[in-house]
Amino acid sequence: MAFGISRDELNKWKSAVTKGDIAFLTHYWLDTRFPGIKTVTKVGCSDLDKLSNWCRQNGLNPAYIHTRERFPHFDLIGKKQAEVLFRENLFDHLERFQIKYCE
Repeated sequence: MAFGISRDELNKWKSAVTKGDIAFLTHYWLDTRFPGIKTVTKVGCSDLDKLSNWCRQNGLNPAYIHTRERFPHFDLIGKKQAEVLFRENLFDHLERFQIKYCE
């Protein structure tokens, strides 16, 4: 279940994904499979080759791309989420959702 974002933020992410841009959407998220994890960043792009290449460039396995929805995306959680947000200069995501990054 996603929460902590506005409808406008979600629509902007969907629009960017549909256009074939790499787009980031961080939100609060709770899933009993991942105790202690409170946020997820969805990295989306409708161009699956582009998204797969992005995954490989970031040391992520493209096999975990969610392709069953209209908005293909890779879910980032935990330490890798913090690393990628920092590397992508998405400091507002780190601050807003209190995600700690340690080098």
